[in-house]
Amino acid sequence: MDLLITGGAGFIGSTIASAAIEAGHRPIILDNLVTGRREFTEGRAFYEGDIADTALVHRIIDENPDIAAVVHCAALIVVPQSVTQPGAYYRANVIGTLTLVETLLSRGVTDIVFSSSASIYEPDADFTVGESSGLNPLSPYARTKMMVEAILADLAVATDLRALSLRYFNPIGSDPAFRTGLQLRTPSHALGKLIEARETGRPFTITGGDYPTRDGTGIRDYVHVWDLAQAHVAALERFEQALDGERHAVINLGTGSGTTVRELVSAFEQVTGESMPVVEAPRRAGDSVGAFTRSDKASRLLDWSTRYSVTEGIAHTLEWFERRGAILPDLAAQERLARV
Repeated sequence: MDLLITGGAGFIGSTIASAAIEAGHRPIILDNLVTGRREFTEGRAFYEGDIADTALVHRIIDENPDIAAVVHCAALIVVPQSVTQPGAYYRANVIGTLTLVETLLSRGVTDIVFSSSASIYEPDADFTVGESSGLNPLSPYARTKMMVEAILADLAVATDLRALSLRYFNPIGSDPAFRTGLQLRTPSHALGKLIEARETGRPFTITGGDYPTRDGTGIRDYVHVWDLAQAHVAALERFEQALDGERHAVINLGTGSGTTVRELVSAFEQVTGESMPVVEAPRRAGDSVGAFTRSDKASRLLDWSTRYSVTEGIAHTLEWFERRGAILPDLAAQERLARV
C-alpha cells in the first residue's frame, strides 16, 4: 500500500517508514524539517513542507494517486515549550491537523492513523491507564493531542473519515538497523539525562523519592520505538478490525508494566556494566508520579505486544549515539541554531 506519513523525517515517523518498507509498503514522507532530518528521508519519496499547505498536499496526492491511508505524526512535542508558546502549539498541532484532514477528505483519502499520546490520561489508582480511563491533559502539548482526537471523532461522524488514535508514552531505542534514531544529541527525557551524566562524569539526579510507588520514585512506560513502529504498521494492515465497528477508535500502546526511575538506573548500569552515581533531589514543580498503559486492546485487535525490553531499548539508544555522528554530520551546528 502507498501511505502518506506526516512528520516522517522525525524520530518516530522515520522509524514507522522503515517498518512500513520492510512490510512491503511504500511510504511518502511529508515533513517541514523543523525538527525532522533530511537524512532520514534518503531513498524515500519526500516532500518538504507543512501539513497546512493545502496546495502541497494536493500535489502529493496528484503525484501519488494510490495513497490509501495516512499516518499522522507531524506535531510540535516539547512540553515545556508548549507552556511558553501555547499559540504555536495550537496552530501547528490543532489547526494544522484540521486543515490537513479537510484537504485529504476533499481528495477521497479517508483513513488516518493518528500518533497520539497517553499524556492526556488521568492515571488510575494503580498508575495504569486504559482506553476508558479519565482524561486530564496537564500541558498545552497534551491538550493539543486531546483536541485533535476530538476533531477526528467529530469529523468521523459528519464525513467519510475513519480514524484510529494510538496513545503511548515514552519511546526509547532506535531503528534496530540504525537507519534512524533520536535527532537531538542531548534529549531531555530521563534516559537522555542518564547518558549525559555518564558522558560528563556527573551524578544522575533523581527528582522525587517520596512517590507512592514500589521504590518511591516516579514510574514511566518506556516503549521501544521499533515496537511502536510495528504497531502503526499493524494498525494500517488491520484497520477495519482495529476500528472494531467504530469510525474513530482509540488503542493504547505500551509495555503493560511500568519502570521506576531507580529501575531505569539499574537497567542502565546492567547495559553499560558501569556504576552510575546518583543524587536525590525534591520533586520539581509540575512533576507527577507518572503512569503506564494497559494494552490488552492492542493485543486483541492488532495482535501486537512489545518485543523489546527496557534494557534492549537502552542498548539500542547507546549504540545509536555511537553511530549518529556519521549519519547526522551537521547535527552540532543545527543544535546551536536551535538554542538561539
